[in-house]
Amino acid sequence: MTDEAEREAETAADDAEEEPDAEAEATQESGLQDGDFVKIAYTARTIEDGQLVDTTDQEVAEEEGVADQEREFAPRTIVVGEGHIFEAVEDAVRGNEVGTSDTVTVAAEEAFGEYDPDAVETVSSEKIDEDDRYPGAQVQLDGRQGFVETIVGGRARVDFNHPLAGEDVEYDFEVIEEVDDREQQAAGLFEMYIDVEPEVHIEVDEVEEEVLVEPDDDADEDDSADESDEPEPEYETEIVEKETLYVESTPQLTMNQQWMFSKQQIAQDVMDKVGVDRVIVQDIIDGSGMGMPGMMGGMGGMGGMGDGDLEDALEDADVDADELVEELEAETDE
Repeated sequence: MTDEAEREAETAADDAEEEPDAEAEATQESGLQDGDFVKIAYTARTIEDGQLVDTTDQEVAEEEGVADQEREFAPRTIVVGEGHIFEAVEDAVRGNEVGTSDTVTVAAEEAFGEYDPDAVETVSSEKIDEDDRYPGAQVQLDGRQGFVETIVGGRARVDFNHPLAGEDVEYDFEVIEEVDDREQQAAGLFEMYIDVEPEVHIEVDEVEEEVLVEPDDDADEDDSADESDEPEPEYETEIVEKETLYVESTPQLTMNQQWMFSKQQIAQDVMDKVGVDRVIVQDIIDGSGMGMPGMMGGMGGMGGMGDGDLEDALEDADVDADELVEELEAETDE
């Protein structure tokens, strides 16, 4: 075999080795991947006794007696790889397609942690609100949440473990659809974080922005300041385009505790994942053509006129103020 033939044979062998690797890589990258938005339906229960952990199914919620009018039980939008669901479930979603359904077992350690006997503590019952001094009461002590096990005399046993600690969880799920629309992505993230799905829309706005002016390196040295001096930074105002996510404010959003305490973090996360420049939460006030109830009567029916305005109005109408007062007093006496 000639040298050229040997080289061709080696090249063919290398190509044959690379082809399976390329195919494996392509297979690995196919399907849903980290960063993809998907809508997922699921029901999770403890394996030992079938206790409901969470569900997106309205019928299941009603059967279990946990249906809440303020919460919609429907498929949730999540981002693959962001820890929005248990890691074992993410692993089952990753690489699969829309329509995939499966049952995954989530070990207690990954779910709600192993049960820790040392997390059951004896405390003075004086630390517990009088209304919560009974077995099963949920209490907050020193920033920790726990459940009262027993109260004897002036002492209480409080379990600071998660109520589902030590429980393996069975997770039934189905990938309903991939969410590509950015407005739907944003609304879905809000709903996932705070159980409120607001009306949202994205617009490109032109806004004024202060921009640092780069120094002119070609400027005449005679016109420049002494080299030892730090030049003052100069800024100029420019009109720039910014993608803005507008979120309609509602009483449900405004009064949501999760939103009140974490709005900055939630908004920043939505901006990062959806890819907008800013978030604006706005009140929508529809004009009805009517004043506030009682407003006119509360101001004498004159729309807030002052004393001078009232006298001018009576004069223009050719009404004698003294006669008007006398007539009103006479009607009152009758």
